[in-house]
Amino acid sequence: MTVVAAPTLHVTKGHGTQNDFVLLDDRDALVELSPALVRGLADRRAGVGGDGVIRVVASENVPEGVSALADEPAARWFMDYRNADGSVAEMCGNGVRVFAAYLERLGLWDGTGELALGTRAGVRRVRRVAVPAGIGDDVWYAVDMGTWHLPGGSQAVRDGADAEVAVAGLEVARAGLSVDVGNPHVVLALGDEDELTAADLTRAPEVTPVPPNGTNVELVVPLGEHEAPDGSLVGRVRMRVHERGVGETRSCGTGACAAALAVRTWAGAGAPDVWLVDVPGGTVRVTVLPEGHVELAGPAVLVAAADVDLAALVAGR
Repeated sequence: MTVVAAPTLHVTKGHGTQNDFVLLDDRDALVELSPALVRGLADRRAGVGGDGVIRVVASENVPEGVSALADEPAARWFMDYRNADGSVAEMCGNGVRVFAAYLERLGLWDGTGELALGTRAGVRRVRRVAVPAGIGDDVWYAVDMGTWHLPGGSQAVRDGADAEVAVAGLEVARAGLSVDVGNPHVVLALGDEDELTAADLTRAPEVTPVPPNGTNVELVVPLGEHEAPDGSLVGRVRMRVHERGVGETRSCGTGACAAALAVRTWAGAGAPDVWLVDVPGGTVRVTVLPEGHVELAGPAVLVAAADVDLAALVAGR
């Protein structure tokens, strides 16, 4: 890789339901996106601040992107996502939507039709969709998040759980259900919103058995179901999340999918295929699709652009 030793780095700040990211256009793969640079950019006091860093790179310029092109030649752009601690992550559901909005800003997508994107969790497809009634966002994007599965299999479905999770602020450990949405999650249900508020997510929940590659943990309170204008049932849940490599965030797209899928599994036959998930940063919609796929829809907003003084960024840490 050729490294550009420029004194400044142009970045954009964006968020999806307040899950926020620092984005950079490095389509030619000229920037060495080291863990230290990621941590500096994501630092909320000495950097730009964000839950992660997302780099736009032409798929042909990175090995994972070349693999994505082999699966889908239309996946011209690769979403290189890093957690705030500098670690490499598979993908991010909120981040995919923000990535799509960023490509629009850069003139690399015109916002029409379907956009195929490469990620470490496989090709993701994005399209613009109408904003649901009663939700005040301006623009929504829907992402086919690919396939999902329950790592615990049929036994976990029967038991309703395959893990135990201890959360600071809650008196006893709770049963949790593992859900894989391209990255790992464990979901546990709480009895009411008071418990959800009492949970202390400044510390990582302790999951047993210990996941080999870490996991995101979602705390959910089911809020019931309502009838949509077309007569179909829509479920609703409220969620908080502790993200692997980040801590508590205002939202997590893959976590919202995992939460909805877990509650749907617990509800059993006849449960809705569409779920609204309320997170501290807003609301997203999760839809169970045919062939084992799941779709995430929600807003994406770009709020600022900046030129980062890289020498000052290093000195500030």
